[in-house]
Amino acid sequence: MVATIARTTMNTTPSSKMSPNDDLPEHPTQAELHEPASSGDLAAKLSSLPRTPGVYLMKDPSGAVIYVGKASVLRSRVRSYFQASAGKEARIRRLVDEIADFEVIRTKTEAEAFLLEDTLIKRHQPRFNVRLRDDKRYPYLKITNEPYPRVLIARRRREDRARYFGPYTNVKAMRSTLKLAQKLFPIRTCSLALPLGSPRRPCLNYHIGRCLAPCAELVTPREYAQIVDGASLLFEGRVTGLIQRITAEMEEAASAKNYEKAARHRDQVLALRNTLERQAVALSDLKDRDAIGLYIDGSAACANVFQLRDGRLSGRIAFHLRVPDGATTIDVLPEFLSRFYSAAHAVPPEILLPAPMDEDATAALSSWLTSKRGKKVRLHTPQRGEKRDVIRLAEENARYAYKAERAAVTLQSKATSALSELAEVLSLSTFPQRIEAYDISNIQGTEATGSMVVFINGRSRRDAYRRFKIQAGGHPDDYAMMAEVLRRRFRRGLKEISDPTVSRGKFSELPDLVIVDGGKGQLNVARSVCSELDLEGIELLGLAKRHEEVFRPARPLPLVLAKDGEALLLLRQIRDEAHRFAITYHRNLRRKRTLSSTLDAIPGIGPKRRSALLRRFGSLKGLSAASADEIALVPGISRDLADRIHAAVSQ
Repeated sequence: MVATIARTTMNTTPSSKMSPNDDLPEHPTQAELHEPASSGDLAAKLSSLPRTPGVYLMKDPSGAVIYVGKASVLRSRVRSYFQASAGKEARIRRLVDEIADFEVIRTKTEAEAFLLEDTLIKRHQPRFNVRLRDDKRYPYLKITNEPYPRVLIARRRREDRARYFGPYTNVKAMRSTLKLAQKLFPIRTCSLALPLGSPRRPCLNYHIGRCLAPCAELVTPREYAQIVDGASLLFEGRVTGLIQRITAEMEEAASAKNYEKAARHRDQVLALRNTLERQAVALSDLKDRDAIGLYIDGSAACANVFQLRDGRLSGRIAFHLRVPDGATTIDVLPEFLSRFYSAAHAVPPEILLPAPMDEDATAALSSWLTSKRGKKVRLHTPQRGEKRDVIRLAEENARYAYKAERAAVTLQSKATSALSELAEVLSLSTFPQRIEAYDISNIQGTEATGSMVVFINGRSRRDAYRRFKIQAGGHPDDYAMMAEVLRRRFRRGLKEISDPTVSRGKFSELPDLVIVDGGKGQLNVARSVCSELDLEGIELLGLAKRHEEVFRPARPLPLVLAKDGEALLLLRQIRDEAHRFAITYHRNLRRKRTLSSTLDAIPGIGPKRRSALLRRFGSLKGLSAASADEIALVPGISRDLADRIHAAVSQ
């Protein structure tokens, strides 16, 4: 037990409308700026604690909050920390040894205490609490509260009577779900304040089947609401129920001989069944529940939530956590559950746990979740059977997500170290966050291609790669080809930047560092292009293949970097990737040109048939390996023509 304890501070009861997104005062109140009390005052302070629900904040001698907890009875819970330490867990003993002060905040209900605890943990980030590793807000999908609702991506939940789904830790999965919903359910994407005073002409989205045109009054509010409800069921993961509903609508439309509508519903059902087939995890009772998997490694952990709807896995959410050293599953589970479900849009009737919690924590969480859901919520730890198998799978996924994240962090750490070394040895004026590398590939000037590869924070970004089919003809001139590629890339980028109608084009992000494959000549080409286009602030270097010498502007002699240094290893990786990307494109063009030349010599082969053969076989080698029967399967190729093609390419 600590020798002294500071004055207990009791705040007024917060409003019952408080939520985790409500802001608290940025500065301590006068009541928080108190002097430590003597040990003689300890009994009086502890005896004055209220017998009400609330939140307590434990502080160290400097006044920093080191732990935030909630209690159904503040008096009992807080006093338990200062009783005899025998039998207490090591983590609790370490916490108690550091407590120099505490504060309590009373709430009207235990449910309010859960919400307030979540808010205070987000604010103070106490080191003895379980915390989400990153401080960002995870996004939600939001169906707006409008006569004709829209689907939006929202960063936080608000009290606006909209429907929220999430939060999504995997933004890619969220966008895939949204894309599927937009394909299956033509909900409007415009920001018009509907209904309008008078109908207007529908936009292109209506004509391509992406909107029902409520602006033109081509859909009734009831029909539109059915579409929105379908998207809502998809976001909730209730794919089985959604299929049943749409199948019934399809049959109804077919009975009414509305075959166009029936065909649209048929396509929706097929797409949803494909989604259902990809859901490998299923339980036999077809009920809604969440299964929690947890993996702990020292002061880090990963929690994985399997969301099962209608008995099938509809979503997986992984949260990376910071936990106190020595924390166990029993320590982490209650805090994680309160953090997760305080932000979740829905609570299922059953939550499967990897390990049983103590009775008080289970009762408190169950009561709070029941009040949040409006119906009974059961917390259950299965010991055998298919439910236990689902828990094991959730735990395996938590372990995998943790290991994958640690590997990614290690790779990023190495990349950052290499970039820092590169910036130092090359005396760069800026940290090279975005690096672009360029290479040229050709044979005697024919089918000349250029490549642009992009590395951001030391890691390749393949979605940002670009390739160029060089237009300059005549004799091979590597300098002119490099100049053309750089000029086209930066002119396009400057045009996108200067055009206010282009928010983010393919070339609008300019690099911090440009690497050209070659020596001083290629480097001078890059300098000339940058000067011509008035580009400033872009660092340049040339990397020669033979001796791996690094050329920099205004330096007459090349730099020779340490052979085993991280900087040179990174430069090699980027240079080799640019070369691979350029030569792959060059070879593809050469193969197509060879095949085209061969086909052009065969009577009866025109542009359309040549294109069809190119799409099917890709190269002369692929066509040569095909039989006449396989060639005859290409649209537009008769059996007689297939025999002639086969004879020509087999010579």
